[in-house]
Amino acid sequence: MSEETHYNQQPKRNVEFIVPPNTLKQKVGTGGLSDDILDKAQKLLENNSVDFQPLAEMYLASLMRGIETSQKTPDEDEEYLIALMLYPAMQLKANGGMFKYPLVTTMADKLIQFLEVIDAPDEEAVEIVLAFHTTIRAVVMGRISGDGGSHGRELLKALNDACTRYFEKKVKRH
Repeated sequence: MSEETHYNQQPKRNVEFIVPPNTLKQKVGTGGLSDDILDKAQKLLENNSVDFQPLAEMYLASLMRGIETSQKTPDEDEEYLIALMLYPAMQLKANGGMFKYPLVTTMADKLIQFLEVIDAPDEEAVEIVLAFHTTIRAVVMGRISGDGGSHGRELLKALNDACTRYFEKKVKRH
């Protein structure tokens, strides 16, 4: 699998996190955390035993609502429809790794890259988003932690190939 990003397309939207000013920190001042506190926090993350499935299901349900809204109201503002799918994808990406589901993080990242470059949530694009949803859901329900091994790589390749074909078709139409 290549390391290309955004399927060699120019991003049309950027989903980077914007950090608002931390007014509490401004009032309290700065200072670091001790190595002891950092070590404890790291151990807590590493030994996290919280079940990811309920949280992932919540974000997957939100993603499905975005998919369904895009299918039912295609005349809605395109950026709004894309945002309805981008937000839960970002949450899945952010939380997958923390809960020891790096395959979910990788798949969600590829979905975000796809959503960042599509012109509009047309029928074919929404079908691809649905394929991501179905695949991520299967990983979560199957409790496939880690990278999923060869099966995980095959799933990622299939999703990547679908995205690549989508853009190849778009180029041929124009």
